[in-house]
Amino acid sequence: MAAPLLEFDRVAITLGGREILSPTSFTVARGEFVCIVGPSGCGKTTLLRAASALVAPSAGTVRRDGAPVTRPSREVAFVFQDYGRALLPWRTVHGNVGLALEAAGVPKPERGRRIDAVLGKVGLAAHAGKFPAQLSGGMQQRAQIARCLAQAPQLLLMDEPFGALDALTRHALQDEVARLVHEEGLTVLFVTHDLEEAIYLGDRVIALRSDPGPGRPSLARMLDVPIPRPRDQLTTKEHPAFLRLRRELFGVIEQGQG
Repeated sequence: MAAPLLEFDRVAITLGGREILSPTSFTVARGEFVCIVGPSGCGKTTLLRAASALVAPSAGTVRRDGAPVTRPSREVAFVFQDYGRALLPWRTVHGNVGLALEAAGVPKPERGRRIDAVLGKVGLAAHAGKFPAQLSGGMQQRAQIARCLAQAPQLLLMDEPFGALDALTRHALQDEVARLVHEEGLTVLFVTHDLEEAIYLGDRVIALRSDPGPGRPSLARMLDVPIPRPRDQLTTKEHPAFLRLRRELFGVIEQGQG
């Protein structure tokens, strides 16, 4: 079997004297979409930050491509929940998307081509000259996703990116992200509080518990999602496997978080 793109090997994280994540081990294969669910405070976002080297493990090792993750990399892109703060208000959509390319020293002519291409992919080509304040929440999040795609990452980390959006916009962006991930061949680690969103998007769902401790790892359950793609907002959510997984995940959260 091919080596996993991302590996958590007995990773534990303590911050401010409190254990946020107890020893946790799992892998993420190349091209896999893995969703992480769990109650507030269980370490979901901390886990993402460890994957991007924004937080260092107190014990254990995070590996990407077989090498320990010790510093941020342009091969890893992070989509934040607060899209309003993620975008620079004085830059247009085109300018915001170009940030990563400027930092990487991409020549200006190539930079423009790449920005135009990625804005077309996320449906923002007609809004390239607008500023964030002129965009809806959904369009601002599209711009943040476009900026991440422009840097051509191997790994996309997404921290509740649709949590602040209305239901219709959220569903549209779920489908758009699923399509883009398939087209770009990306590997995704996606945090959400929404169990249905996790099942709908994921190839696997990892549930974390809120009360880890000695002998109790943070990882409470790991479930495969055997539902074919492409998925549909109506028929997929009526699929017997979807209903079974929702019931099982709800039980994990309900019964003392595992």
